[in-house]
Amino acid sequence: MANTTKPLTNTEVKQSKPKEKEYNLADGNGLYLRVKPNGTKLWLFNYCRPYTKKRTNLSLGIYPNLTLAEARAKAQEYKGLLAKDIDPKEKRLEEENANRLAHINTFEHVVEQWLLLKQDNISPSYYKKITSRLRLHVLPNIGKNPIHKITAVGTIESLRPLAKQGKMETIDNICGWLSEIMVYSVNTGLIPANPLSGIKKAFNPPKTTHLPTLRPEELPELTEAIETANIRLITKYLMQWQLHTMVRPKEASEARWDEIDFEKKLWVIPAEKMKMKRDHTVPLSSAMMRLLEDLRPLSGHREWLFPSDRSPRKPMSSQSVNMALKRMGFKGRLVSHGFRSLASTILNEHGFDPELTETALAHVDSNSVRAAYNRAEYLEKRRTLMQWWSEYILESLANDIKPLKAEIT
Repeated sequence: MANTTKPLTNTEVKQSKPKEKEYNLADGNGLYLRVKPNGTKLWLFNYCRPYTKKRTNLSLGIYPNLTLAEARAKAQEYKGLLAKDIDPKEKRLEEENANRLAHINTFEHVVEQWLLLKQDNISPSYYKKITSRLRLHVLPNIGKNPIHKITAVGTIESLRPLAKQGKMETIDNICGWLSEIMVYSVNTGLIPANPLSGIKKAFNPPKTTHLPTLRPEELPELTEAIETANIRLITKYLMQWQLHTMVRPKEASEARWDEIDFEKKLWVIPAEKMKMKRDHTVPLSSAMMRLLEDLRPLSGHREWLFPSDRSPRKPMSSQSVNMALKRMGFKGRLVSHGFRSLASTILNEHGFDPELTETALAHVDSNSVRAAYNRAEYLEKRRTLMQWWSEYILESLANDIKPLKAEIT
């Protein structure tokens, strides 16, 4: 007849005394109480490891911190794992490592890893904006928290001060970045789900403010003001370049000579300088080719079409045109980015293919439009659009805009 172990009682556990040598009291199902000479009582689970078949002990905890009932529950849990060929000791190590990594991966640490990844896909100025705002408004409050302990409630509370200041656009941006960071954490296995996906809804959306621009009938006022303005010649050229090419202010001010294909009359802006992170080709009108020839004596020996006056090895500031517009009397009426809106309105009013116009503004991937045309036909249609726009601008100089015929067939 097999020996059966008599379960321990609470009294037996409590009254067990230390001896000269440590000894074990068996409770059954692999559970033992080890009593040491110094009086320490330690719960052990003795079992046969699933694959090596060697017996080993697994410490469960110290009595009375871990009671008899709690020790039995632990032993029963481990017996259940063994029934599935799961080694309790290995599982505990995995859980401890996972917990340790979770606490090492603070939100601040994950943000830095995400920023390293993000840096290669955005402009330096945008990277600086994200970094400064996260470090100023987010990390001081929740940066030290483990990533798995970041909650929507805590994050929303940390952004309340910004809401009280009415900085809703800043909050909107930050919420978008935080959600991206959490998606990154999900994809790298740090957390199972994104807890911040809906935190924007806890705040009022930012008010939409359109950048000031002119009405189409005010174009003659602008072109005449540019022509007669008492500003540096190279600033005037930059203003004309930006108006005619319809690019963004920073793309215009950072134009380089090696980006110009004089033979094909094209300006190819590399992807890393574009907001949409794809190459943008600008067919250059006759007026812009003449402007380049006028620019040669001023900057043809430099890297940039429009070098800075103080530091010629650097480009002019993208704000140069805005500052000039203010001096020219357009403060509150027009900013340089508004050139693009003005061009879009006029081109659409004159019947140009909206998708071609959007491509000219670098809003649409040219490949999606090109599918409707062959490559040569597509480029010619874009060239026609750019030439028409330049001629329209020049016509406006006489305050007598004539309805130039747009070739839109």
